Amino acid sequence: MRVTAGAPEPMQVETVIIGAGQAGLSTGYHLERLGRSYVMLESNRRVGDTWRKRWDSLRLFTPARFDGLDGLRFPAPENLFPTKDEMADYLEAYARHFDLSVLTGTRVERVWREGARYMVSTGDQLFEADNVVIAMSSYQTGRVPEFASELAPDITQMHSIDYRNLAQLKDGPVLVVGAGNSGAEVAIEAARAGRTTYFSGRVTGEIPFRIEGTASRLGLARFVFRFVFHRVLTIDTPIGRSARRKMFSMGTPLIRTRERDLVEAGVTRVPRVEGVKRGQPLLADGRTLEVSNIVWCTGFNLGLSFIELPIFDADGEPRHERGIVTDQPGLFLVGQHFQYSLSSTMIHGVGRDAARIAKAIAVRRQSRARVREALATA
Repeated sequence: MRVTAGAPEPMQVETVIIGAGQAGLSTGYHLERLGRSYVMLESNRRVGDTWRKRWDSLRLFTPARFDGLDGLRFPAPENLFPTKDEMADYLEAYARHFDLSVLTGTRVERVWREGARYMVSTGDQLFEADNVVIAMSSYQTGRVPEFASELAPDITQMHSIDYRNLAQLKDGPVLVVGAGNSGAEVAIEAARAGRTTYFSGRVTGEIPFRIEGTASRLGLARFVFRFVFHRVLTIDTPIGRSARRKMFSMGTPLIRTRERDLVEAGVTRVPRVEGVKRGQPLLADGRTLEVSNIVWCTGFNLGLSFIELPIFDADGEPRHERGIVTDQPGLFLVGQHFQYSLSSTMIHGVGRDAARIAKAIAVRRQSRARVREALATA
């Protein structure tokens, strides 16, 4: 598509960063350190609002000593597990502390190419850039199975992205579908409040010690997060590549909660939900459950449909090499699941990927400058 008459005049920028969460802020921080210019576009009204909108009782799954971005530690005792609002406020303070260039309330609607330049449209604004960094989290829109629409209309359904607290649910049993960290915590919250709670899904493992316990404080947490998640489970190691395949198909292990916690809270484990029978959820063993509420903790869509470029594989995942889209020079990603390691989407891990992408942008700029100099003196 070409810019047509009447369209807004494009603003010329070197780099557009889409998203001002931990991935975008980290990228902006590292570009600042390299002296590169950019503009960061954030759809929410405030930096950190993505965290503020999550369920009320959410705390981070990692303690504060692992929750600071490059250059600014998280302002809390190192063994505290911050609330989602504390994390949101930290991100807002981070952007302010480093005076990062963020435009809030600016939702990107389209990204396409015109020759060697990228066009980024927000509806009433148009940016023309050498580089675009997609720095949105992988948690954009909730994904639920197609058969969910066949469930009885009197069953209250919601995805975890819309869940805030139990007041949103009606009286009666609750079924939580999805055995990741979010599903386990929502199920435990419901059961501890006295709700009959069912939990469906396959737990793919758990941290082999209490993340809030003595062993964690004595160094096991640092070993797991800083060494195993950050340096062992990477795309460069056989065990890391195997873990990556499993994560994409089965999810991540439980970090703070454990299967025993579900039992102690009174949660009833049930087989996988496979469909609907007479308006009720149908389990893999042929039983149906009579429930009043279902909370789907079944993953997310990437929310990248605004990218009008041929970068997606057959599964809808963007093709890239550690965040560099090789067949679209100048297009980059930060914050994707297992972009390089299991820690790529974690607060303490995103900075390494962001630093690499910022350096790639700086090198690309230098190369283009050398070409221009050579042409000028030819």
